[in-house]
Amino acid sequence: MLNIEIDGKAIQIAPGSTVIQAANQAGVYIPHFCYHKKLSIAASCRMCLVEVEQGGKPFPKPLPACATTVAEGMKVFTHSKLAVKAQQGVMEFLLINHPLDCPICDQAGECRLQDLSVGYGGTNARYQEEKRVVPNKDLGPLVIGNMTRCINCTRCVRFLQEIAGYQEMGQAFRGDRAEIMPFLGQTIDSELSGNIIDLCPVGSLTSKPFRYTARSWELARRPSIAPHDGLGSNVVVHVKNDRVYRITPRENEAINECWLSDRDRFSYEGLNSADRLTKPMVKQGGTWREVEWNQALDYASHALSGVAKEHGPAAVGALVSPVATLEEMALAAKLMRGLGSENIDFRLRQTDFSADGRRAGVPWLGMKVAELDALNRVLLVGSNLRREHPLIAARLRKTKAVVVQVSQPAELQALITASDIAFDGILLGNQAQYHPSAAALAALAQQLAERLGAKYGWLTADANGVGGYVAKAVPGHGGLNAAAMISDPRKAYLLLGAEPDDFADGAAALAALKQAQSVVVLTSFKSEAMLAAADCLLPVSPFTETSGTFVNMEGRAQSFAAAVRPLGETRPAWKVLRVLGNLLRLDGFGHESSEDVRNEVLGGTPEFAPGLDNALSGVAIDLIDLSGGGAQAAVPMYAVDPLVRRAASLQRTRIATENL
Repeated sequence: MLNIEIDGKAIQIAPGSTVIQAANQAGVYIPHFCYHKKLSIAASCRMCLVEVEQGGKPFPKPLPACATTVAEGMKVFTHSKLAVKAQQGVMEFLLINHPLDCPICDQAGECRLQDLSVGYGGTNARYQEEKRVVPNKDLGPLVIGNMTRCINCTRCVRFLQEIAGYQEMGQAFRGDRAEIMPFLGQTIDSELSGNIIDLCPVGSLTSKPFRYTARSWELARRPSIAPHDGLGSNVVVHVKNDRVYRITPRENEAINECWLSDRDRFSYEGLNSADRLTKPMVKQGGTWREVEWNQALDYASHALSGVAKEHGPAAVGALVSPVATLEEMALAAKLMRGLGSENIDFRLRQTDFSADGRRAGVPWLGMKVAELDALNRVLLVGSNLRREHPLIAARLRKTKAVVVQVSQPAELQALITASDIAFDGILLGNQAQYHPSAAALAALAQQLAERLGAKYGWLTADANGVGGYVAKAVPGHGGLNAAAMISDPRKAYLLLGAEPDDFADGAAALAALKQAQSVVVLTSFKSEAMLAAADCLLPVSPFTETSGTFVNMEGRAQSFAAAVRPLGETRPAWKVLRVLGNLLRLDGFGHESSEDVRNEVLGGTPEFAPGLDNALSGVAIDLIDLSGGGAQAAVPMYAVDPLVRRAASLQRTRIATENL
C-alpha cells in the first residue's frame, strides 16, 4: 500500500490507483464530468484538476485527478487556490457554448453541470460571441439527444463500446467543432442504450418516453425489483400522484452493478396501457359485465369448486405466470392442493418435463452472479445472451471471458469426449430451458462440469424461474405439467398473470382455454384472447402496485413493496387468492401480509432460498433422438411478458421490429 495525503488527510491506497479513486476512498469530493468508475479514463473534461506535490516539489501545473496515478509520499490539494482557479477556468470554458436552457431541460434538478456551475461558475459571462448550435440526431425511440448541450465528456461513447459492446457513437471533428454523433446516421439500438441517459452529466441525452412529463424534484423514489428476467435487477421507481413516470437503476454490485437493461427501464409504459383491467368482470350469457368484487369472487369460487365436485379435483388446473411473485405462486399452489388437485405449473414455455422427479433440488445458476466475473472460459448452451440476459452478457464482456456457444445435445455430447477443452463455467440459457431435450442438455452439462471441475447452472429465463420451484408451483404426484394441461384440456382453469403468448404453443393454449367449462383469470390486462376464452376476469396488481418477492437465478430472495396504490379497483393477487381460499373454506389462508406468506414459504427471512441444487439422476440420454432440431423459436426480447408487450416505446425499437 502507498501512503499519500489528500487535503492534509493521510490515507493508504493500492498501487496503480488514481488520485480521484484515492479521494473517493478518503471521502473527498473532486468535481468531474467525464470520469466514471466503470468506464475507461478519458481525461477530456479537465474539471478534476488538482494541485499535486511529489517529493516536496509541486508540479508546475494542475493535474487531472482521474488520470494521475498515486505515488508514495504524494500530496494532493483539491481546494487550494491553484486547483480552484483551474476548476473555475474549466467551468467557464464549458459554459461558453452551453445554451443555458435549464427551465426547459429534463435534466434540470439532477444535472451535474447545473450543480457544479453553482460552485465553480462565474456570475456573468465574458464570452460575447455567438454560441454554436449542434443539429440534433435521431437516436431512436428510447433516447432523445439535444447535442447543443453536450460537453463532449464521451461517457456515452465509452459505455456503448466497453459495456454494451457496440460502437454505435463516436466523436467527430476537432476543437470547438467536435461533436458526439451516432455512426452513419443510425439510431442507438443496443439493448442497454438507456444507460447513456444516466451517464450523461448534462441534458444532452434524456429519456424520450419521459420527456416533458414531470420534473425530477416532483417525483418520489421507491426501491423495487425488475421482473423481466432471472437477474432481478434493483431499480428505483419514480412516481407522482400514484403514477409511475420512469424507472432507473439502483446500484447493487452483487447483481446489476449500476446498469439497467432497456427492457427493465422502459417497460413501465405498459402500466398505463389502454388494456389495463381495473374492475372485475364476469361473462354472463356471452356478454361481459363489470361487477363488484364480492360478486366476482363468489362467482370464481363457485366455478372452481363446482367443477371439482362435478368432475373431480383433477379436472381443475392452474397455470401461473413465471413473473408472479413468490407469495402469489405459493398461495395459488396451496389453493389447488386445497381443492385436491396437483395440476399446477409455472413453466409455461417449457416442453420437456422428463427431469421432474429426478432433481436433487431447485435448479439455479450454480454460483453467485458476481462470481461470473471470475470465469475465464464459458460454455454457453442454448442462449442468445445479449437478448435474454443483457446484463449477464455485459458482465462476461467486461471480464473478457472466452464464450463458446452450442445449441444441440449432440454438440454438447461431442465436447464431453473432446480432450482439448477447458471450461470453468457452463451456463444453460433460455433456449436450453425450452428445448425439447432440456433434461438431456442438463444431464450432459452436469457430466461435462464434473469432468472439468467447472461450475454449471441455469440462466433462468424469468423473474421467479427459481421461485416457482421454491413455492412448489409445480405438479405433485400424479399432477399434470403445463404442457399436459394444454394437450389434455381441463374442465376449469385458474390463470395467474398468464396470457396465450406466454405459452410454448399459444394457439394450443387458447384452444384449451376456450373449450373449458370455466376459466378464472387473475390479470392486470384484458386482452382479446382472454375476453374470448375466460368467463371471469379479476384485476390484480402488477409489480409496482403490490408487495412480494422474486427469487433470482442465484437463489437470492429479494422482497419489495408497492411503489404506488393499485389502479382503480385492482387488488394485489396474493390478497385475491387469500380471499378465494377462505371462500372455498380451505385451511391455511389466514395471512395478514405478503411477508407472512414469504416467511411461511422460505421458513423465515433468509437471504437465499433453501434447497438449491442442480444435480440430476436417472435422466436417459439417447443421442439418436437428439440429433435433430425441433427447438422452440426464441422468444422475442420485448415480448417476454404482458407488461413488456404493452410498452409502446420498446415495441418501436429495431430489436422489436426485427423480431416480428
